[in-house]
Amino acid sequence: MALYYYEAFFTNGKKTTGVVDAPSMQHVKEQLINQKLLPIAIRPATLESNNPIIQLFKKQVTLKEKILFTKQLAILLQSGVTLLQSFELLTDQFTGTFHSILVTIKDDLKQGTSLANSMIQYPRTFEVLYIQLIKAGEASGQLEPILNRLVEYLERKELVEKKIADALRDPLIQLALIGLIVVGMLVFVVPNLVESFASSGKPLPIPTQILLAISSFVTSYYIFIIIVSIIIYSAYAIWKATPQGKKTIDTIKLHIPLVKFLSRTNAVVQFSYTLGLLMESGVHISDALDIVVKIIDNQILRDAIIIAKDKIIKQGKIAQYLKQSNIFPTIAIYLIETGEESGKLDTMLLTIASNYEKEVLELTDRLTDSLKPLMSILMAVIVGFIVIAIALPMMSLGDIAGV
Repeated sequence: MALYYYEAFFTNGKKTTGVVDAPSMQHVKEQLINQKLLPIAIRPATLESNNPIIQLFKKQVTLKEKILFTKQLAILLQSGVTLLQSFELLTDQFTGTFHSILVTIKDDLKQGTSLANSMIQYPRTFEVLYIQLIKAGEASGQLEPILNRLVEYLERKELVEKKIADALRDPLIQLALIGLIVVGMLVFVVPNLVESFASSGKPLPIPTQILLAISSFVTSYYIFIIIVSIIIYSAYAIWKATPQGKKTIDTIKLHIPLVKFLSRTNAVVQFSYTLGLLMESGVHISDALDIVVKIIDNQILRDAIIIAKDKIIKQGKIAQYLKQSNIFPTIAIYLIETGEESGKLDTMLLTIASNYEKEVLELTDRLTDSLKPLMSILMAVIVGFIVIAIALPMMSLGDIAGV
């Protein structure tokens, strides 16, 4: 069977769309007619679209859904249920996009397609690391333990994303509030006071002059400001996506004190955990390095691995080339060398990733605690300046009125 997308009308004229699992288009048509629907279009459901506009409005598979699916699949396989039966049981546990994906994978399995080759059709749902580990599990007959490893990986990923989101949420809310207050004061409050200040004939205090100048510029050129901001942001986004842009940004990150630590540590965790997990699962070092290069965010480390890849594969040693990137801490290099000498490189890489990930999470918590009072101080300073800039001339006007 396959998935088919349909458009149809109810008897009352209301239009409906959906996806059904059926052997053929004729079966879909008969099924719709039996449901008292008038089909107007039936076509095979397409795989994930590369169109960014379609992706923007299409509901994506969440990380929680993927964790739940992977965990349940591992449990079913460990219980002796076959892979195909597991998908038949799991398909109805999910709705929407993920349900459609699982139905297609189930049908592919019935036709003899491997799980990894079926999943590769959905790169936005199943990333390269996920698919390669599934492929390694199928090849080695160790799919169940690899699925458990994937659950650990996805849960760690969810934890880090949640930590970062929680750390940024309150500061961003405060920053947005500051922006709204400032814009509101400049656009709606200050212009109404300009005439009063100007009619007094008295020289205005410097804070008030600065505030009036800013208010005048914002209200007079707001369209220009918006257009320029969009152009600058778009140009930055395009440049950032280029290899040179990524490398420049990563180089800058490695020279800013606090950002330097976070950037380096994140690169160490990404590299160590990904390569360690792949090697532990039996993926060849050549394929593992190709996957690592696609996953890690740091362009400098990525370039270093690409340049040294052939030598690493030939020599079976990676520590000396990581050292040349100036990203890995000395202790991490030492541990990797120890892993190479002992033949336990995969275990050592996973240990390194776990240790440095804890450091990132602890630092994130400390930053969260530090940012909250700093943002409160910033809000107090900005709002206080505006209030003082407005209050000073108003006090002067009061003195004049009292004379």
